[in-house]
Amino acid sequence: MNYKMMGRFIGKILIVEAVFMVPAMLISLWEREFAVVRAFMWTLTAILAAVGLLMWACRGSKNKFYAREGLACVGLSWIVMSLLGCLPFFLSGVMPNYVDAFFEIVSGFTTTGASILPEVESVPKGILYWRSFSHWLGGMGVLVFLLAISSMGGNDNGYTMHLLRAESPGPNVGKLVPKMRKTASILYLIYILLTVLDVFFLLLGEMNLFEAVCTAFGTVGTGGFGVRNDSIAGYSPYIQNVCTVFMFLCGVNFSCFYLLLLRQFKNVFRDEELRLYVGVTVGSILLITLNLKGFYDTFSETLRHASFQVVTIMTTTGFATTDYEFWPGLPKAILLCLMLIGASAGSTGGGFKCGRALLVFKSLHRSVQKIVHPQKVQVVRVNGQPIEEKVLQNTNAYLAAYVLAIILSFLLISVDGFSITTNLSAVFACFNNIGPGFEMVGPTCNYAMYSNFSKLVLAWDMLAGRLEIFPILILFSRTTWKHR
Repeated sequence: MNYKMMGRFIGKILIVEAVFMVPAMLISLWEREFAVVRAFMWTLTAILAAVGLLMWACRGSKNKFYAREGLACVGLSWIVMSLLGCLPFFLSGVMPNYVDAFFEIVSGFTTTGASILPEVESVPKGILYWRSFSHWLGGMGVLVFLLAISSMGGNDNGYTMHLLRAESPGPNVGKLVPKMRKTASILYLIYILLTVLDVFFLLLGEMNLFEAVCTAFGTVGTGGFGVRNDSIAGYSPYIQNVCTVFMFLCGVNFSCFYLLLLRQFKNVFRDEELRLYVGVTVGSILLITLNLKGFYDTFSETLRHASFQVVTIMTTTGFATTDYEFWPGLPKAILLCLMLIGASAGSTGGGFKCGRALLVFKSLHRSVQKIVHPQKVQVVRVNGQPIEEKVLQNTNAYLAAYVLAIILSFLLISVDGFSITTNLSAVFACFNNIGPGFEMVGPTCNYAMYSNFSKLVLAWDMLAGRLEIFPILILFSRTTWKHR
């Protein structure tokens, strides 16, 4: 293992985190929230001290990186970022319990949106901004940002590809352009453009600038932290519809946006994952709207709430315009299924991913065909291209790890004594980076009632779900830390 290279890279990640804390501190200074300003100053001091120590201890590192280092480095950097990134919450006194602060920032960075705060409107604005910005920073990935702005030199020995593959969600990561740094830059430019457009349209709905920016961070990052106690419910139908549109867009594979910019419209419309994502979303909206007939005053209101809740759950954002706990059984069952499916691969959304679900369905179809025609050669194809057996094996391995992690987490948090629905939906919501679940962790509730142990388990779920298990598993694997 190239420990020194890993240490230097984590140091660079912490520098990025420190730089992005500065606007939150300046907002606190503007709002005269001096206790919060001191909390940010102490946090920045701790981060800079950690960076200095890492850079000194890891001087003279060699620029060699392999897949194992990439996975371990990604898992470790997210944990270190969270351990230090939660300090403003803790030191300001907003969250006196360090485990609560850690849970909150992990929920932010992983774009989960699960919270321990009973209400947010009295929280200092500097804290609210950092809390919401953590969604935006984690949505595309801070490592992708670092790859976009920093040069890795001429021959990086797969350095950037291993890191990008380790952090980017989905069954496979490819290059949009030959150079990985340019790929990362394109992804972030699209991400920034969507954020700016979202803020613009929210401002047109007469939302104030602070709330528009924080809401855009949660919408484009598909996170779900709001700045009001009722999430998005108190805003106008126009703002709710704007959020619905941008959540849906950010659940699409970002490579589709790049193809649109290149005017390769046919390739976009032929994308099987996109068709599955759109089909499941539209079909779910229609079913829930029909089932909720008469539940709201008008058809347009019913359609608006159904569309918002389907998209916010499908994209694993976690905003809410209504309390779906009062909905009939079928709509709630559909939402539960959407929690498991998630958004597209290569998007900011979480979940199992439509791309991976597509591979599972096609692999299952091939298995059935082999039973009927054992001598026939069956090749799994997506978008007309054959899929390597290695990708299918990785998908099956992830499915097995996904199920085992959910079962284990469910058993561990069940020691707190809450209902099966509450605990199971909490695990689903955290592992799939959604936020709200059902019953005691529903859209009008929070996770404060869980013990510190259960909060740490759920925080692990959020990290494992965002990084898709393997970086976290490799980080804690004994073989990872053995010398070559």
